[in-house]
Amino acid sequence: MIFSSYEFIFLFLPVVLAGYYLLPARWRTTFLTLASYFFYGWWDYRFCGLMLLSTLIDYGAGKGIASATSSRGRKQWMLMSVVSNLSLLGFFKYFDMFASTVNYGLSAFFAETGNPTPDTSFLPLLHLVLPVGISFYTFQSMSYAIDLYRGQAKPTRSFMDFACYVSLFPQLVAGPIVRYHELAEQLVYREHSWARAFTGCSFFVLGFAKKVLIADGVAPLVDAAFGSTAPGFIDAWVGVLAYTMQIYFDFSGYSDMAVGLALLFGFQMPQNFHSPYKAVSITDFWRRWHISLSTWLRDYLYIPLGGNRHGPVRTYINLMLTMLLGGLWHGANWTFVAWGLFHGGLLALERAAGKQGWWARAPVVVQRAGTFVLVMLGWVVFRAGSMDQAWSVYAGMIGLQGWGAASGVVVWSLPLVMLPVAVALAWCRANTWEIRHEPRWGWTLWLSVLFVVSVLTILVNSASPFLYFQF
Repeated sequence: MIFSSYEFIFLFLPVVLAGYYLLPARWRTTFLTLASYFFYGWWDYRFCGLMLLSTLIDYGAGKGIASATSSRGRKQWMLMSVVSNLSLLGFFKYFDMFASTVNYGLSAFFAETGNPTPDTSFLPLLHLVLPVGISFYTFQSMSYAIDLYRGQAKPTRSFMDFACYVSLFPQLVAGPIVRYHELAEQLVYREHSWARAFTGCSFFVLGFAKKVLIADGVAPLVDAAFGSTAPGFIDAWVGVLAYTMQIYFDFSGYSDMAVGLALLFGFQMPQNFHSPYKAVSITDFWRRWHISLSTWLRDYLYIPLGGNRHGPVRTYINLMLTMLLGGLWHGANWTFVAWGLFHGGLLALERAAGKQGWWARAPVVVQRAGTFVLVMLGWVVFRAGSMDQAWSVYAGMIGLQGWGAASGVVVWSLPLVMLPVAVALAWCRANTWEIRHEPRWGWTLWLSVLFVVSVLTILVNSASPFLYFQF
C-alpha cells in the first residue's frame, strides 16, 4: 500500500482517521500502532515480526540504560542495541553483496594462482527480500538507545508509546528519520485543531501532486535514457536532468505527504527538504537534502569519528568515510559506494578550499549552477544499475556516442513538457514549508483541483512506488 494509491486514500486513511477520532484519547496511540502494523503488513506480514523485534531490542536496551548503575553498564546496553540493529540491517540488505564480493575475489585468486576454480560458489546467495523501510526504522529505533546513553533523551513512559514511535505509518517507510525526544511529548499528548488538519491536507495534496504529476510525469525520459545501451548527447543530458527532478519531487513529495498525514493525527514532523537545488555548494546541498539523514550521519557517525576536531587530514577522512557509509546505506551496490565517495570528495575539497576560496567568492548564480551540475553528475551513478551503465551515460553526456537523440527519447511528449515545469518549480518557486497553509478560498480551490487531477492521473496510469522504498 502506498500513499498515492486508491486503497490508501479512499479506504485505509478514512477508516483510520474515523477510528482514531471516535476513540477516547487514551486508546488513540494503541489504535495508531495497530493501524501502522496493518499498513506495514500490507506488503508482507512476515516482516511485521522483524520490526517488532527491533522495537523490543531497543525498548529493552533503553530500560537497561536507564537502570544501569555504571557507565560501563550503560555503554554495554547501548552497544547491544547498535550491534543488534546493524546486524539485522546488514543481514537483509548486504549479505548477498558481501557473498558476491567474496566469491568474485576468491575466483580471481584461484585464476591468478593457476589452481582450478571450484564449480560452486564459496558463499551461497540467499536472494533475500529487503523488508520495506528497514533502513529507516532501524536507524530511528537505534537512535533512541544512543540518545539515552548520551543523556539527550528520557526513557519512554510505556512500551506502546515506543512501539508507536517506531512504527508510525506516515514516516515509517521512507522517513523523515525522527529522534524519540522529538516525539516523546506528542506520544502522550497531541494538539488537534481544524487549522492543523487543513495544513496537513495541504501538505498531503502538494506532496501527492509532486509525486504523480511531476516525478511520475518525467519518469519515461529517465527510463529511456538509462535503458539505452548508448544514449546520445541530448538523450543523456535530458535523461539525467529528468532523473534529477524525478528523485527530488518523488522523495520530497513523500516527505510532504508524511508530514501532512502526521499533522492529521496531531504529530509535528521535522522538515526533510529545503529547496536543495538552490544550494550554492555541496556542503549547502547536504544541509538542504534529506535533512533527517544528513543530520543523523553527522550526529551519530561524523562527530563520533572526530568530526573536524583533529586536524584537516582527519577531517577529510571523516567526511569521506561518513559519505561512503551514507552511500552504502542507500543500497547494496557499488554504485552507491561510488556516489558516496563522490560527495565525500567534494565535501573534502570544499573544506580544504575554505570560506575564502575562489568558489566562495564567485557570483551566487555561478555557485548555484555549478553545484547543480555536480549534483546531476552524482545522480548518474546513483541511478545506474551498474558502473558499466553509469559509464555509458557519462560517455553520452560528453558526446562520445553521438550528438543526437540516438534512442528517440527527445520527442514532443507530455514528459518533455513536464520537465521544464519541474525545473522552474525547483529553482524559482517556494518549497512546501515556505507556503502559507491557510484556509483561503483561492488556495482551497487550487488544492482541490490538484487533488482531483492527481486522482484522475493514477486512475489512468496506476500508482507507482516511491523511489526511496527500495532503500
